[in-house]
Amino acid sequence: MTDEQLGQAKIKILHIPTVLGAVVPAYNIPGVTGEIKFTPEVLANIFLGKISNWNDPAIAKANPGVTFPNQTIIIIHRSDGSGTTYIFTDYLSKVSSEWANTVKKGTTVSWPLGLGGKGNEGVAGQIRQLQGSIGYVELIYAAQNNIAYGSVKNAAGNFVKASLEGVTEAAASVKTMPADFRVSITNAPGKTAYPISSFTWLLIPVQAKDQKKGKILADFVDWMVTDGQKMTAQLTYAPLPDTVVEKVKAAIKQIH
Repeated sequence: MTDEQLGQAKIKILHIPTVLGAVVPAYNIPGVTGEIKFTPEVLANIFLGKISNWNDPAIAKANPGVTFPNQTIIIIHRSDGSGTTYIFTDYLSKVSSEWANTVKKGTTVSWPLGLGGKGNEGVAGQIRQLQGSIGYVELIYAAQNNIAYGSVKNAAGNFVKASLEGVTEAAASVKTMPADFRVSITNAPGKTAYPISSFTWLLIPVQAKDQKKGKILADFVDWMVTDGQKMTAQLTYAPLPDTVVEKVKAAIKQIH
């Protein structure tokens, strides 16, 4: 939530990190089955509408040996407000001054062009159906739907494909976690850091309307950041760093 949103809230709200995840550029390009390399500039310009065909020289430059079709690029984005959109637009705002000054970042933005899909599953479904399309989805949706997704050039200048290790390295760039846990790890430094990574948060009111429910919720979150962390890898998420777990366990004591 933004400072403004928090200020408008009638009750105190905690941001509780639960896991680490990645957002990937997923695509359906006729005749191209391999991994496509995306530079930050190319990704921003595709979603700005400045690169409109898959045979654009800027795409080919990063992908020597790949033959791209003369095919119009179809942009797929989320139609609903989402954390996935926030992560993707937060990243684009860091790598493109034009994006930062025009479209900006948020859970919902005014997209310059494209078709909307509801939820990660809606975007993934549209990409599967529409040849020439590109969109952004959480890593698990690309993996589960067997949709091709590309590697992205990170701040260190290396092309990195999303992985749990790359997400973990991005999180390691946070030397001091803020007390409210609102931190961005997109475009993080690190040789193998995946650049479109993020914590995933629960938004929890400090004071529950029902104290019993507040206690149950606090206990559940405590389980999530301890034993529950062992289940993250099978769901294509990375576990929280131990230092963050300790801070979360302290923070949830406020929930009542």
